[in-house]
Amino acid sequence: MTDGMQNTEAAEQSAGTSDSAEDRLKALEAESDIAADYLEELLDIADLDGDIDMDIDGDRAAVSIVGAELNNLVGENGKVLEALQELTRLAVYRETGERSRLMLDVSNYRANRKSELEEVGRKAVEEAKATGTPVRLDPMTPFERKVVHDVVAAAGLTSESEGEEPRRRVVIQP
Repeated sequence: MTDGMQNTEAAEQSAGTSDSAEDRLKALEAESDIAADYLEELLDIADLDGDIDMDIDGDRAAVSIVGAELNNLVGENGKVLEALQELTRLAVYRETGERSRLMLDVSNYRANRKSELEEVGRKAVEEAKATGTPVRLDPMTPFERKVVHDVVAAAGLTSESEGEEPRRRVVIQP
């Protein structure tokens, strides 16, 4: 094979990869748009004021509702937010036919909760290292467990989830 043919093949493979990445980005932007439209309608029906911000966070669409007096959309321990996220994902699925991993935040609840959970994870890692015994945390949502698993992995330890929803928890191994 000549160098010219190899370069052409490499360019075609590279273009295929960028097309795939570009297609994925467009799909995530479409998810954000669908979610934003759905949430705008919901805010109108509920007569709530809020601004909707859309972003792409890694490999998922991220939508945030920001405004005053939105605590009812978060609920106790984020339960309403979790339900609203699932409803929004269903709205996206209805339009696209594809399962969505969209992340919804309201009034920075998830961002603030993530910071809290990172601290919980760091303290649990310290405890596991100091005692040499596994540390079992309180039950958490999938989002919350993911945050803690990431902190544990960054610290060089291992963790696993145990139990059944809604009582599923993270166990950190020393």
